[in-house]
Amino acid sequence: MGDSVRLFSIRPDDYAQFRPTYPDSLFDWLAQQCEHTRCALDVAAGSGQATLALLPHFEMVCACDASLDQLNGLADWSGAWRFAAQGERLPLRDGVIDLLVVAQALHWFATPAFFSEAKRVLAADGLFCAWCYSLLRIEPTLDAVIDCLYGETLKGYWPPGRASVDAGYRDVQAPFATIDSPDFAIEVHWTLPQLLGYLRTWSAVKQWQQVHGRDPVTELEPELLRLWGAPGQQRCIRWPLHVLAGYPGR
Repeated sequence: MGDSVRLFSIRPDDYAQFRPTYPDSLFDWLAQQCEHTRCALDVAAGSGQATLALLPHFEMVCACDASLDQLNGLADWSGAWRFAAQGERLPLRDGVIDLLVVAQALHWFATPAFFSEAKRVLAADGLFCAWCYSLLRIEPTLDAVIDCLYGETLKGYWPPGRASVDAGYRDVQAPFATIDSPDFAIEVHWTLPQLLGYLRTWSAVKQWQQVHGRDPVTELEPELLRLWGAPGQQRCIRWPLHVLAGYPGR
């Protein structure tokens, strides 16, 4: 079992609840870039956020993940076809996928073997698109506390692939010509408890807690509460999206 499977097989309901959802405009754009909208595949689908967002745009949507816990963690997948598989070994025929997406997960397996497999299952004019989101931004004083958690407290606890996320996937060498995309971002209005729940889904928080036997997010709560104000007050939180897209078969 790979590191990503171990990290994200824990409490998938919490992962689904507290992870931010992607903007509708992203999926509108993806469908517009596809010559055909017969079948889309979400690789490393996790809690199914991208899978569900693709359903209105494609006749069939498939979701695969190496973790069965993730695939079973959502009560209603709304008819999406789910199967457990590694991205490098997809149990699909050649050329059957019009759109293959990888949401916030390419850094786990951005290997030649995966890109070769993606090209195999994509139609000749099929679109590949992976994206990740940067560290959240709220306002400078809160950002400083979260930056300290991210870059200092958790330093050495992030898995190696996290560096690709920090680089916005600019370090990923895709074996095809990439296309430009609009500027997308996730924006939510959250209370402090929602933010704390999200921070606890970070893989490095899980690793740090296993080593030290306590929760680093809990230790930050007094300072975050002081800066936040009333816990039930909502604040705008923003994550810029970084997109890597192209047509491997062209």
